[in-house]
Amino acid sequence: MIKAFLRALAALALATGPAAAQISDGVIKIGVLNDQSGTYADLAGPGSVVAARMAVEDFGAAKKGMKVEILVADHQNKPDVGSQIARQWFDVDKVDVIVDVPTSSVVLAVNQIAREKNKALLVSTGATSDLTGKACSPNAIHWTYDTWALANGTGSAIVKTGGDTWFFLTADYAFGHALERDTEAVVVKNGGKVLGKVRHPFPTADFSSFLLQAQASKAKIIGLANAGADTTNAIKQGAEFGIVKGGQQFAGLLVFLTDVNALGLDKAQGLLLTEAFYWDLNDQTRSWSKRFAERHHQAMPTMAQAGVYSSVLHYLKAVEALKSDDGPKVIAKMKEMPTDDPVFGKGSIRPDGRKIHPMYLFEVKKPSESKGAWDYYKVRATIPADQAFRPMDQGDCPMVKK
Repeated sequence: MIKAFLRALAALALATGPAAAQISDGVIKIGVLNDQSGTYADLAGPGSVVAARMAVEDFGAAKKGMKVEILVADHQNKPDVGSQIARQWFDVDKVDVIVDVPTSSVVLAVNQIAREKNKALLVSTGATSDLTGKACSPNAIHWTYDTWALANGTGSAIVKTGGDTWFFLTADYAFGHALERDTEAVVVKNGGKVLGKVRHPFPTADFSSFLLQAQASKAKIIGLANAGADTTNAIKQGAEFGIVKGGQQFAGLLVFLTDVNALGLDKAQGLLLTEAFYWDLNDQTRSWSKRFAERHHQAMPTMAQAGVYSSVLHYLKAVEALKSDDGPKVIAKMKEMPTDDPVFGKGSIRPDGRKIHPMYLFEVKKPSESKGAWDYYKVRATIPADQAFRPMDQGDCPMVKK
């Protein structure tokens, strides 16, 4: 009887095999942590969950016998809430990787926890360039864009075309501060001047006092170092104050497709912005985006949501190649492997954790130029992958040897 039991145990061990044994709990658990109901819900939120599920399906996890579960939580844009969820997920729910994470103050906190717990973090929506700078980690990859890329794309283009005096309207937390810092450096480097700046609570609905200060500065460009509903509210209220009619121009330093949709082309036309992705770039992006829209209220994906898809797909490829979901080992494997997917095409990941691909300077179309729903952008310039992000030796990442 005992011998038969031991034989059965041995057979079970052989059946599960070494590959399955390397996957903790036999399940790859992916946690989508973002703003599900607030300022950043449209640009990431439920759409990022759709994108993550599409990545699991397109990877073919079920056919490969790999069990993948997706958990979802709302961090409410609060670092303490995000930290609490991350600890619960890692310690109790055995989550292997956290993805998306808008709001830089939240992502910097979760970045530290992922490192402490030896887990993986894939950031699509959190923007601070410090993630591949002084806060870089062997457990994290910064995927879609960052404040340096946005500043260099939009800021330099505007200064070079005559927008040489600036006033910043800045969200008063880590993301806004980093975006203002990186853009100011670009403006000054290109011969422009910053005439003033004001910081607003995050989030806020009333921009009147801040807009009056911007208007009084007489700066040609009002740089919006904010995002989501804060950006759209500032632009809408700016129209009421006659800011654009008075000769000043808004520069949206982090603008998403959903923001332009919320504003409407009549208010957003002419806006210059930098993004990593647009649904109508090529046949591959169009095909993928239409599949996404069918699952997400006929809304085309933002670059944040495209980044979640791309990062989760590459993560699963690395887990499969490594036959393990060990956090830092998977991150290292992801850096070794070239990236290739229908949203960003071919790319790579640097040792500092920066995912590399082209960025694009877009101009929002006039209503008369749009051919239909979600036809909002025209390409002004393509920023090559090797120029789109901060040079690795300039980020002060402790993992990079000088």
